[in-house]
Amino acid sequence: MFLPHLRSHSSTLRARRGAMLPLIAILLPVLIVMLGFSVDLAFMQNTRAELRAATDVAARAGAIELAKTENAADARAAAVAMAERNNVAGQPLKLKTSDILVGRSERNAAGQWVFTNGGQPLNSVQVLGDRRESSRSGGVGLFFSRLYGVDNFEPTITATSTFMNVDICLVLDRSGSMEGQPLKDLKNAVNVFLDELEDTSSDEQVALASYASNASLDRNLDTNYSNIRKDVNKLKADGMTAIGLGLQKGIDGVMGKNHRTLSAPIIVLMTDGNHNTSTEPIVWAREAAKKGITVHTITFGNSADKPRMLAVANETGGKTFHASNGSQLAEVFRTIAKTLPTQLTQ
Repeated sequence: MFLPHLRSHSSTLRARRGAMLPLIAILLPVLIVMLGFSVDLAFMQNTRAELRAATDVAARAGAIELAKTENAADARAAAVAMAERNNVAGQPLKLKTSDILVGRSERNAAGQWVFTNGGQPLNSVQVLGDRRESSRSGGVGLFFSRLYGVDNFEPTITATSTFMNVDICLVLDRSGSMEGQPLKDLKNAVNVFLDELEDTSSDEQVALASYASNASLDRNLDTNYSNIRKDVNKLKADGMTAIGLGLQKGIDGVMGKNHRTLSAPIIVLMTDGNHNTSTEPIVWAREAAKKGITVHTITFGNSADKPRMLAVANETGGKTFHASNGSQLAEVFRTIAKTLPTQLTQ
């Protein structure tokens, strides 16, 4: 039986399909280009982050070598070697010697660091992380570059690391949870820290503060590390965990007697527990930030107050570290001591 209305409906559907085909033909290439661009955009962002990290560590390695040898050529070689140990877009970052400048960084009246190539006395290494076509590593190929007529992604990043004298205050947890092996591990780690500082060619002063239910400034800034070792060896564990009070004493220690105005003030704040009495640590972290103090934080063991310590470090531009056992704690203190005399200043 012939049904006119079915034929009419079928014709209408065919007409609609026919009308949509040109639209699909127009939009499909656009969608493909947009998809390709989104993939490449994410890849470019990741590449830039990798380039930033590789450039930063290269600059720091150069500054550390400069501090040890006071030789510009050695500093450049160290920066080149460190860069090549880090991949950017799947291949090592290869730098030219001309990508590394050696000079001096100083704060201007506004508190900003200014680098002068060849400035004396030398204290800074500036690295150009280069992935342009003209660089040793070349440009970064994109997955869908042909879709939008771009040959390569050519990012550059500049990092400056400065070797400087620092004033340091160790702020150590002596609460009840540190009794026994944890306190022994801490004392050993501090000795490792001081041993490492003694091997640097910079002039670091160290102060000591400690805390439990209360807090005390146990030693003003001093270049005689044997005094610090003796004070640490006297620590006994007891009481609650007033991290905020400890940080307050750390500020007093690093900014108080013997503090040098041209030295960078740094606090190393350590705990194995949770803040449970007196002022919140973040309050004193904000005070530290106002005074230009960098606070690096260390959490030790499974019960450590990681969120608070991370917030303190972030507030002051510091780093946070975690150690699960005594050997890891010693390694954390060693790592901090190695990097304290150098800072990324640009």
